[in-house]
Amino acid sequence: MAQASTPLNATVQQVTRRIRERSAERRALYEERMADQHRRGVHRAELSCGNLAHGFAACGAEDKDRLKLMNSANLGIISSYNDMLSAHQPLEPFPEIIKEAARAMGSTAQFAGGVPAMCDGVTQGQPGMELSLFSRDVIAMATAVGLSHNMFDAALYLGVCDKIVPGLFIGAARFGHLPAVFVPAGPMPSGLPNKEKARVRQLYAEGKVGREELLEAESQSYHSPGTCTFYGTANSNQLMMEIMGLHLPGASFVNPGTPLREALTRFAAEQAVRHTEAAGDYRPFYRQIDERAIVNAMVGLLASGGSTNHTMHLVAMAAAAGLTVTWDDFTELSAVVPSLTRIYPNGQADVNHFQAAGGMSLLIRELLGAGLIHGDIPTIFGTDLTAYTREPFLEDGELVWREGPAESLDPDVLRGVAEPFAPTGGLSVLDGNLGRGVIKVSAVAPEHRVVEAPVRIFEDQNELKAAFDAGELDRDVIVVVRFQGPKANGMPELHKLTPYLGVLQDRGYRVALVTDGRMSGASGKVPAAIHMTPEALDGGPLSRLRDGDIVRLDADAGTLEARVDAHAWADREQHVAELDHYHVGLGRELFGGFRHLAMRAEEGAGVFGGFEADDLARQAGQIHDEDA
Repeated sequence: MAQASTPLNATVQQVTRRIRERSAERRALYEERMADQHRRGVHRAELSCGNLAHGFAACGAEDKDRLKLMNSANLGIISSYNDMLSAHQPLEPFPEIIKEAARAMGSTAQFAGGVPAMCDGVTQGQPGMELSLFSRDVIAMATAVGLSHNMFDAALYLGVCDKIVPGLFIGAARFGHLPAVFVPAGPMPSGLPNKEKARVRQLYAEGKVGREELLEAESQSYHSPGTCTFYGTANSNQLMMEIMGLHLPGASFVNPGTPLREALTRFAAEQAVRHTEAAGDYRPFYRQIDERAIVNAMVGLLASGGSTNHTMHLVAMAAAAGLTVTWDDFTELSAVVPSLTRIYPNGQADVNHFQAAGGMSLLIRELLGAGLIHGDIPTIFGTDLTAYTREPFLEDGELVWREGPAESLDPDVLRGVAEPFAPTGGLSVLDGNLGRGVIKVSAVAPEHRVVEAPVRIFEDQNELKAAFDAGELDRDVIVVVRFQGPKANGMPELHKLTPYLGVLQDRGYRVALVTDGRMSGASGKVPAAIHMTPEALDGGPLSRLRDGDIVRLDADAGTLEARVDAHAWADREQHVAELDHYHVGLGRELFGGFRHLAMRAEEGAGVFGGFEADDLARQAGQIHDEDA
């Protein structure tokens, strides 16, 4: 086991310092604004009698009496609960648990608002997927609406999945004068092994089993309340929240519907009360989350082979807290952060196996001991991250924390820094004459990380199935799916393509995917250059490609190049696609403004602009209001 006294890794120090220096002006402006919000009053004491009466009109007599007293705390609850989606259904009883815990401490809690929660698993390959990425920013705005009443001394954010937690984080950052506690729901118990699920999907893609067999396999895999158990964006969210100190230690992967899960939710409410100004240990979000916490999240993501979506989400989350993160920061950290986990799709285990092998306590212990994360960050549990090497247990009904294991209980799933699965992280950035993109290499075998082949171009993911069925892709091929960026159609995940590409690779062909769309945290064994920026609609080089061009993807060297004569490439006209069919139906017409405002993938693919960065540029005369 690595020693806790190890000094901070030089590269981690350098990246942290670079983010801090790069962000100095906008971070200072962010902190100034949060301090100003605090000075104006963080709770109901600033409301008029009429305002306040409206704010507690629906409460019971006991809560009304406490809300009239300005020295008690009132917690705001923001939740992504709905009962259709397995990850969010367990959140239904949480508000009542939180209210009871607050009352027991002489305080109150109110359900401030719900935020939408959509599932990429349900919308995969469907038109609704084109709303998915933008739902993050809708969630951030819904969070702001819920907290806008200024009735609250702290907030609890109940959410789990892909866009929900980043959206809640962005909202929390803009209400950074409030203490913030993030409350997870936990993963469902393990179901059908991931290897078997992937096998059935590929058999279905080849037409060797029918829809009935496929549905049965999927139902055995996604079978009960809780988060999906593979290591995609949802579970990457939980890891990042814990390693930033926004979860309680060990809270991320406790199954829903258990006494321990309920006890953790109750304690989360108690901590929120303790950290209010009224309780005397005021711990606002903006003082807790800085560049050190963001770097911790990046390192945790790399060490665990986490979701590629966070190369956008973390950029947007950091921006909301006045920090500027680039893909180069990910690349530099990836070179020194070892791969410590094998969780599907990077292996066959799921997050329950990861939890049993040592889970977050061991992962954090190893990263702290190797000097790869900042231990000196304030958390919702204490003044540093060392407490996060402990695990929660119930002793005679009381919640306690004990030291977690000192070494892995299953080295096929989780390892220490001394014997990693690979010496570097699971994400890389690609550069070349096709732009910049991201590739997740942790699940890609070394022999598949370099592919040079003719391209076959598609402008709609549904076209690929027809080409596959016709045998047109039975060769070495780099599949290009373009005009899938945020400005084009909201940047949907293209995970529907995975089984077809996997079949081609299994047949012995050299195969890769290049796209300005997304492939999600479930990116698997086929090398995929995703999030290509600038996107094709925004003048990106993908719009110059033609069928048959030779492209070389080299994940080891970090390059992506069209092997086309430089003069001919420069003279090529950009192809213009017909995209109207993406813009109507299933509510997509409501998001036209979002598509127009969307920033590039490396800037977070959000619609909010640069927060303080835009204001600083305006002050410097670099942009004008009519340009914003």
